[in-house]
Amino acid sequence: MIVEIISVGTELLLGNIVNTNAQFISKELAKLGMECYYQTVVGDNPDRIKGALDVAFSRGDMVILTGGLGPTKDDLTKEMLMDYFHKEVVLDKKAWEMMKERMTRSGFTQFSDSQKKQAYVPKDSIIMYNHNGTAPGCIMENNGKYCMLFPGPPKEMQPMFKEYGVPYLRKFSDKVFVSMDIKMMSRDEVSVTIVGEGPCAERLGDLCDNENPTVATYAKEDGCLIRITAAAQNRDEALKIIEPILEKCKKALGEKYIKKIFEDK
Repeated sequence: MIVEIISVGTELLLGNIVNTNAQFISKELAKLGMECYYQTVVGDNPDRIKGALDVAFSRGDMVILTGGLGPTKDDLTKEMLMDYFHKEVVLDKKAWEMMKERMTRSGFTQFSDSQKKQAYVPKDSIIMYNHNGTAPGCIMENNGKYCMLFPGPPKEMQPMFKEYGVPYLRKFSDKVFVSMDIKMMSRDEVSVTIVGEGPCAERLGDLCDNENPTVATYAKEDGCLIRITAAAQNRDEALKIIEPILEKCKKALGEKYIKKIFEDK
């Protein structure tokens, strides 16, 4: 299954906050063996969100969105998506009770319509209840296209993704991706002519053309990183695929220049 990530929020486009949600989701998708080729950031504008969805669904099967579930007027993502998927709007009583309980603990004695709108959800969809905030997330499906919608704050999105998103996505994947990282010594410890990304890539040679596992080099301030990634039905099988290539990489790079080797999680 091909998945695309759309992060909604004008504050992201203005550079007011860093888009850590896309990074987190990308890593989780990789662990699940899901293919993700594109990420999009779009402002709080219904027409532009719809345009981003049209493009995403033209090249993929599922879209994961974050942001736009709050109580303010510019939080329009859920409403736009319910229209996009032709879903009827209903009040989720459980979500509303959870929200009232949380807001009461925070000192609220009255609840506004704008707060309550967060508890309105698409009918006949999977609701992802928020144990770390107010707005619930949801999963919608229509004509073989899937959409998962999560709140924007990372402290709410990440645990919700782990609780609901991962189990739901797992049924669409028959493989996992596993990566082993080789961390080289830094240029402060050894000459850059030995441990720089270019020299490391040259010594690895044809190993960088391998397909499964793949071998890739990354320039880092604290030392070049070589990542070996395998696709397999489970982690143990992936590690077996990685093992012989890892040994070849160690030999090509020179073990005395390697600082550490670890699994990327």
